[in-house]
Amino acid sequence: MAKVGFVVGSIRKNSFSGQLAKNVAELLPAGYEAQFIEIAHLPLYNQDYDENSPESYKTFRETVKAMDGIVFVTPEHNRSFPAALKNALDIGSRPYGQSVWNGKPALIISNSPGSLAGFGANHHLRQVLAFLNMPVVQQPEIYIGQVHELLGQDGKITNQSTIDLLKSAVGALVSLIQKFKA
Repeated sequence: MAKVGFVVGSIRKNSFSGQLAKNVAELLPAGYEAQFIEIAHLPLYNQDYDENSPESYKTFRETVKAMDGIVFVTPEHNRSFPAALKNALDIGSRPYGQSVWNGKPALIISNSPGSLAGFGANHHLRQVLAFLNMPVVQQPEIYIGQVHELLGQDGKITNQSTIDLLKSAVGALVSLIQKFKA
């Protein structure tokens, strides 16, 4: 069973990103298991912790290490991705030379209630993941604008073309995972 970690950039309860992530997790094919990786509880990264990390850092790193691929679902904060997500990326990349992100295939899904659909967040996250040596699904790129209009009261996506786009992205991630597991 391949494990796909879901890292949600928003730490708000019932966030649009969290709702989208749940929808995407349901699109994983047989043989793939979704695991949501919490980031809200992580203390701010501090290099002083490299020698003696808090238990939350150790648990987080071990969880990420066990994943075969990662799906990042993020909103946009001030034309970039949220600080909580950057903190999680920093924690997982340290101590230097021991990054748990290294070589893990990834998919980025950005979203926004606005029409730009988290474009800035998506591209800033791509820059960081390139440095962390994470192969990222290039096509399709996933930007979900007017996200609040695509989610029903139950948190399910109501638009079939959006579901189809997400299915194709999950398929591309599965192909990338298979390529790197071979």
